[in-house]
Amino acid sequence: MRISTVKVNGREQAALYSARGLVLVETINHMEQASWSTELFELICLGELEPLTEWYNIGGKEKLGRFAAIPLEQAEYAPLYRHPRKIWGIGMNYVKETSELAEVNPEEEPVSFMKPDTALIGPLDAIRLPAAAGKIIAEAELGIVIGKRCKDVEEDEATEAIAGYTTTIDVTASDIHARNPRYLTRAKSFDTFFSFGPQLVTKDEIPDPLQLEVKTVLNSETAFHNHVYNMKFRPSFLIAFHSKVMTLLPGDVILTGTPGAVVIRDGDWVECHIDGFEPLLNPVREKGQQAPSV
Repeated sequence: MRISTVKVNGREQAALYSARGLVLVETINHMEQASWSTELFELICLGELEPLTEWYNIGGKEKLGRFAAIPLEQAEYAPLYRHPRKIWGIGMNYVKETSELAEVNPEEEPVSFMKPDTALIGPLDAIRLPAAAGKIIAEAELGIVIGKRCKDVEEDEATEAIAGYTTTIDVTASDIHARNPRYLTRAKSFDTFFSFGPQLVTKDEIPDPLQLEVKTVLNSETAFHNHVYNMKFRPSFLIAFHSKVMTLLPGDVILTGTPGAVVIRDGDWVECHIDGFEPLLNPVREKGQQAPSV
């Protein structure tokens, strides 16, 4: 199942992808005499995403084709949701070639950091370049959305905690980080430095996430690409590792690292492309400038 958040009549509402467009959960409730939450964050936190996915897989997908839908070209996407409790980021997580995985030090641990939800934007929202921040870089990444509360889980149990996956873009004030590694949190935390969406793909649609290819795209040109199986620390490990640090909660997001970062400047477009996902696109603007219409 593929689910997005769209702006309709001043509200941000969850909607399911169908062949005819996006069907609001509100519409599904009306047609099915159901009472699903109409916001994605609530669907996840209240444990409703799994039964909704089951409904979709046992006949709901076909029913959606008969329900009123928003044509894809008319959809105005919002972030999947705006206030995850935690946003974990992972740095330096890919090797260029699979053969290099054998050389990874078994004592090595993930390079991780956290980002605030005030950094969060959605598809087509502008990434704003802070004044006097210097070089700014952007990184396309596969995002993991946690679906269940978990603490101290083992790697072979971690998949049970996943709600689904999404496209993300992580942005960093590179010059600030270069001055001192301890400045990483500040360099990652400016407003608009985390883009999130437009589509959550539930885990049942991705039986082997290691086969996914992630691309960082700048101005329609692929700058970097790699497969998830070339991660030093793969999704299940990251969940297990961080669950031993703190309790992971429904709606928490883990960014899994990037195949490569691009320097972004005013007027650029940066994109995250992942196999089978709707791409995530964001324009880049100096602070105070208006984002272009699409």
